[in-house]
Amino acid sequence: MAVAVVEALRHRIANGALPVGSQLPTEQRLIEEFNVSRTVVREAIAELRARGLVEPRQGVGVFVMPSSEPAPGLLSGDFTRLSEVLELLEFRMGVEIEAAGLAALRRSSRQEAEILLAHERVIAAVDGGGGAVDADFALHLAIAAATNNHFYSDVLTYLGQRTIPRSRLGDSAEATTAYLRKVIAEHARIIEAIERQDADAARLAMRHHLTESQRRYRGLGGLPADSIS
Repeated sequence: MAVAVVEALRHRIANGALPVGSQLPTEQRLIEEFNVSRTVVREAIAELRARGLVEPRQGVGVFVMPSSEPAPGLLSGDFTRLSEVLELLEFRMGVEIEAAGLAALRRSSRQEAEILLAHERVIAAVDGGGGAVDADFALHLAIAAATNNHFYSDVLTYLGQRTIPRSRLGDSAEATTAYLRKVIAEHARIIEAIERQDADAARLAMRHHLTESQRRYRGLGGLPADSIS
């Protein structure tokens, strides 16, 4: 029973329904919502804490934590360097292409709704003139969560906003509104394939999205299309 509570709360964290710094519902509310015992709720909170997703604060409550910084020597590159950003995008392709396919096959109706909500938040952020980094990350995390294999979302959670390279390149790499509109269209194709439960199309759409991201950042450095160093 604790697994169901863990997954439900993880999905809310992934799609931004429980953003960083927000407080989880009280034990009593979780007991009533999930129709479980206090012991089950406490086991679920302990698991979320072990994964670094939440932090209990004595006498106050349980709060959503930001993504942990990588341990020294692990994923500790200089992400202000273009070459490091390109290598990270290549790494993401190895993880997120398959995640999109699995999400298409395994997503629940609730997870599909969470992906759509995250997509709407990206659109709203762009319409508001922002870079949409937080919303973009939440969308990719929601897709990873819909694989129902926690390792996919754990990897993205661990990396944090490193997965959205414009958050690491500073003003010189801030995407233009036109580029962000392209990103939204690419996201839409991924989501449409997930909605249709077309795993092959979801993988192709995610590959296209990440390849286009690589193309943009290579262009910033004047690198050839097939260069990653």
